[in-house]
Amino acid sequence: NFEDIAAPRCFDIEARLRKMLDIPVFHDDQHGTALVVLAGLLNALRVVRKKIGAVRIVISGAGAAGHAIADLLGMSGARDIIMLDSKGILSRNRTDLDAYKVRLLDSTNQRNISGGIEAALPGADVFIGVSKGGIVSSRMIQSMADSPIVFALAYPIPEIMPDEAKHAGA
Repeated sequence: NFEDIAAPRCFDIEARLRKMLDIPVFHDDQHGTALVVLAGLLNALRVVRKKIGAVRIVISGAGAAGHAIADLLGMSGARDIIMLDSKGILSRNRTDLDAYKVRLLDSTNQRNISGGIEAALPGADVFIGVSKGGIVSSRMIQSMADSPIVFALAYPIPEIMPDEAKHAGA
């Protein structure tokens, strides 16, 4: 188990440890967060009567947690995931992506949309934030699909405060 090692360094360390060791390797920032998000999302989807393979998911944050969340959700049946980093949506049009973000394009943003969070959220069923506080507004939540699910997880200030998200319809 390793803790508090940021991307992209954590990916290299994890790969080296997996090659060297014959025991499971667990990075809490990646795998722990992804497991909790998957469990919460599966339950929330049950409440709103939606299926993971039929929803559009927006993940803000393409670091360690965001990578692992996208990977685990994809392995669990999610088909429509849009990822954002601090510069916007990860798309094939961007020339500033590192190799780890380019790899995410194999399983995300199949429509190759570009822009910022304002372009990603309209019509989305799920927002998962592991990025920066205060970047999502009530108006953005209102632009999402019916019964939107919001996991605003940035710490210490979430992307949108829970009461504001709920008041906007989440």
